[in-house]
Amino acid sequence: MKKSLLIATLVVFACSSMFLLSSCAKREVVVEEEEITAVPGPEVEITVEEEAPMEVEEEVEREELAEIEPLEEVELAKVEEAEPGERALRAARFEGESIYFDFDKSFIKPEYRSILEEKGQFLKDYPDVRVRIEGNCDERGTNEYNLALGERRSTSAKGFLTSLGVSADRIEMISYGEERPLFLGHNEEAWGQNRRDDFVIIKE
Repeated sequence: MKKSLLIATLVVFACSSMFLLSSCAKREVVVEEEEITAVPGPEVEITVEEEAPMEVEEEVEREELAEIEPLEEVELAKVEEAEPGERALRAARFEGESIYFDFDKSFIKPEYRSILEEKGQFLKDYPDVRVRIEGNCDERGTNEYNLALGERRSTSAKGFLTSLGVSADRIEMISYGEERPLFLGHNEEAWGQNRRDDFVIIKE
């Protein structure tokens, strides 16, 4: 009887111990879970920058091109405005520079070849221009002889220009002989200024 009571007591004690251990384990697990679980904090809004769609990029490119095109138009306008001014300047130079000859001679002197080359370049740059070469002489000699000499002088200048590639049909010639002197003196200084070819633009 005592033995049966002892066994029963041990069984009850064992069951009680197991129950207590099980309860403690559950508490510890709950505590651990409570420690691990974080307290939810305030929500933070995270902004992610979105890439610009293709339409926006194309619009930006169009705006940039729109800014460049007016600049190109301005530059072109400047060139177009400058070109007539340059042409007028070169035309004035064409007419303002004469070439001069030795007494009773009609050949082109070496120092005037560069002037004729510049005139030829002007005529090639502006193919719509037509000119007249006017041959002149000093007062010495007969009128008939000086008219012929003036013609030979204008012919020499025309031949030089055509050798540069200027069309002959764009160049007219005339001889004034001694009829249009620049200087009225009767000395070599005056005569030297009257033995010349003048150049006149007759059509632009």
